[in-house]
Amino acid sequence: MSVRSIARESIGWSIALSVLMILVGLFAIIAPLAAGVAVTTVIGWLLLLSGATHVWFAWHVRSAGAVVWEALVALAYFFGGIYLLLHPLAGLVSLTLILSAYLLIKGVVELVGGFGLRGMPGGGWMLLDGAFSIVVALMIWAHLPSSAAWVPGSLVGIAILFSGLSRLLLSLAARRVVAALP
Repeated sequence: MSVRSIARESIGWSIALSVLMILVGLFAIIAPLAAGVAVTTVIGWLLLLSGATHVWFAWHVRSAGAVVWEALVALAYFFGGIYLLLHPLAGLVSLTLILSAYLLIKGVVELVGGFGLRGMPGGGWMLLDGAFSIVVALMIWAHLPSSAAWVPGSLVGIAILFSGLSRLLLSLAARRVVAALP
């Protein structure tokens, strides 16, 4: 099999997966509550997996103190994971609150950095970014718990959509390069 045919096949798969990502992103934007619950469920399963990992560590450590510590950490992960799986909407509200807090902290940091860059090219953009992040954080927080129905799912959808679009454009550019090869 030639390098060109391998590249074509790889690019074909890349285009197909990019289109799939775009469709998943659009679905998440159209149905943000379903997407948010899906994200919360995935986080719940990841917490359970992390708990299982800590049980494995507890089983393999040699000191009693480490066993107790690992077992306690495993229990915390298990309880968190089970709670999210049994109560995904409550988990979604928590996730939304965390996103709001993140945006608020990011906004404050950007404002401080922007004030430090006043007068420098681009410094105003950092101030604008910080102010925008703070406004969005406060809007999300002010509308809790109803904002939990759309914020996480919409943000995940937008991220997946743009990731799919960028990969599609990159794949199409690669296809043109491969087609131009002798």
